Amino acid sequence: MSVKIRLKKLGAKKRPYYRIVVMDSRAPRDGRTLEEVGFYHPIEIEENQVKLNEDRIQDWLSKGARPTSTVRRLLNKQNIKIK
Repeated sequence: MSVKIRLKKLGAKKRPYYRIVVMDSRAPRDGRTLEEVGFYHPIEIEENQVKLNEDRIQDWLSKGARPTSTVRRLLNKQNIKIK
């Protein structure tokens, strides 16, 4: 099973809200998750846009989970090292 750290879309039309989740790569975008590790709210002010559980993300990365390109950008912005 290939595991990805990716975004799960929530919110209303033109008011997106995303959860950063760990999922099986074959699951649909808004399907069942293994774990929720943070959120991304692009409409909020800069300091409230991203909240991450760094310990859990590092744990999943050490187990072999691969972040998507968007999540990788968010992790780099928050200074979380990806090997």
